[in-house]
Amino acid sequence: MVKLNRIYTRTGDDGTTGLVDGSRVAKHDARMAAIGAVDEANSAIGLAVCGLTGSPHATALTRIQNDLFDLGADLATPGEDFAPGEMTLRIVQSQVDWLEQQIDALNEGLEPLRSFILPGGSEAAARIHIARAVTRHAERAATKAAAEQPLNPAALAYVNRLSDYLFVLARAVNAAAGGDVLWVPGANR
Repeated sequence: MVKLNRIYTRTGDDGTTGLVDGSRVAKHDARMAAIGAVDEANSAIGLAVCGLTGSPHATALTRIQNDLFDLGADLATPGEDFAPGEMTLRIVQSQVDWLEQQIDALNEGLEPLRSFILPGGSEAAARIHIARAVTRHAERAATKAAAEQPLNPAALAYVNRLSDYLFVLARAVNAAAGGDVLWVPGANR
């Protein structure tokens, strides 16, 4: 368990931050940008949870928030050995598989898409759409970092699948509240 007695350390005052292995990188390093974007996604999901109080979807999103801490730890661990260890957190295939199972279960009850949808509808769905968009940003940041240094392929798959899950979840939440808001091409010409 993590124990923090002091929040500030002053070690980052020079513009660097520490990775899991003790090495230091610039705070603007691509790896750190990915970690920061995952944190933003986690915060956006936390806001979505607030709009789903008492729903089983809130429980699933809270599980995902915990996974996103694992993802941040994974991204903060340099190297090419992506196996989890006693002191090393890594995203594993079973976490990706769980997201896929959730997507499939949610999608079963939805009408097939016949149009693009607008990110909105109910307030809860709009919050989920924000989380989805922020998660897509995290995915772009992670794939950029992966182009520069080795990153766990399961971690990249997880963040990709997460945005898919959030899209389907927003649709499911909207289905229970009257349906998706469909894009009308050229509606305001």
